[in-house]
Amino acid sequence: MLRIASSFDGGNIDVLAADTPDVIRLAIRQDHQSEFLQWFYFRLSGARGQPCRMTLTNAGQAAYPDGWACYRAVASYDRQDWFRVPADYDGTELTIRHTPERDSVYYAYFAPYPMERHADLVARCSGHRLVRQQVLGTTLDGQDMDLLEIGSQGDGRAGDGRAGDGRKNCWLIARQHPGETMAEWWMEGFLDRLLDDADPVSGALLDKARFFVVPNMNPDGSRRGHLRTNAAGINLNRAWADPSMESSPEVFLVRQRMLKTGVDFHLDVHGDEALPYNFLAGFDGIASLTDRQAGLYKRFQAALAQASPDFQTTHGYPPDAPGTADLRKCTDYTAETFGCLAATLEMPFKDNADRPDATHGWSPARCRHLGRACLDALLMVVDDL
Repeated sequence: MLRIASSFDGGNIDVLAADTPDVIRLAIRQDHQSEFLQWFYFRLSGARGQPCRMTLTNAGQAAYPDGWACYRAVASYDRQDWFRVPADYDGTELTIRHTPERDSVYYAYFAPYPMERHADLVARCSGHRLVRQQVLGTTLDGQDMDLLEIGSQGDGRAGDGRAGDGRKNCWLIARQHPGETMAEWWMEGFLDRLLDDADPVSGALLDKARFFVVPNMNPDGSRRGHLRTNAAGINLNRAWADPSMESSPEVFLVRQRMLKTGVDFHLDVHGDEALPYNFLAGFDGIASLTDRQAGLYKRFQAALAQASPDFQTTHGYPPDAPGTADLRKCTDYTAETFGCLAATLEMPFKDNADRPDATHGWSPARCRHLGRACLDALLMVVDDL
């Protein structure tokens, strides 16, 4: 019997018709209390060996319809290996075509990162001697806001991590937009390398800096299967100027902690629907922009391009005009408030056009590798932060 389901962590789809495998009509649900839609994630059962034609009927209403051009959906039988399958967009509908080899197959916009895996990541990191795991507070749905503070404990390094010991305060956050799951896959790579006691780059960085890491800024949106917003329909990356516990507790809690620690380096990890490249976006438009900040940004960008062939500096967002910064955005707010090096890292939902992978496209494994490479780039600038 043909069946489509999405009532699981991160699931998102409405079934309009699913009588035969070649005529399956679906609709993406909007984020709660918001018009954003684009993330989908569902399971198809009962179609082994049958050519399936699954049409997302409202794809043309997506937040970023340009994201469907040259896009291929991801599929998995075991939710571990995610491979690409054909998808065609006609300007209104997105049609996914695939013949399942097993009785059950999952399809998604990008490889999902479930909250259970998030819990495993936090638990694994918390077991390291240099990590202090803190719950900053709770979300509107009652989930914990996890912060990993790394390198502040008395560990025989260059200090005990207290303010004034000379080490830099480096903040990294991911997944303000919950459907951008590549951001937490990136966090896996970054954290696994940072906590590798045998890695000389990580060791050198921990001599010079302590790290504050929020692997998932939007647990509610992640579990609900949202693209871009939290449980109240708030785009968290437009809430930094004036967050509240009533509508954006995630930002309120993290920003409150930042103001206590200070920030010397900040990276906000995201995904871009349309551009098939990895790139950085900066803070060109802030009123207090200094030559020092601009120079550090260019050096970090160049160092990352040298550290990873998957990163490039040719394609990206156009720079903001002077004085036009939007302090509701995390990177602009942080650079303006702390006078620090801040950046937004964007990764593709599609593939890396410079180094395409016909089977997997841009994938969790490559996200993790880019996360590891960012440590090499940070080491190149940490002394001057």
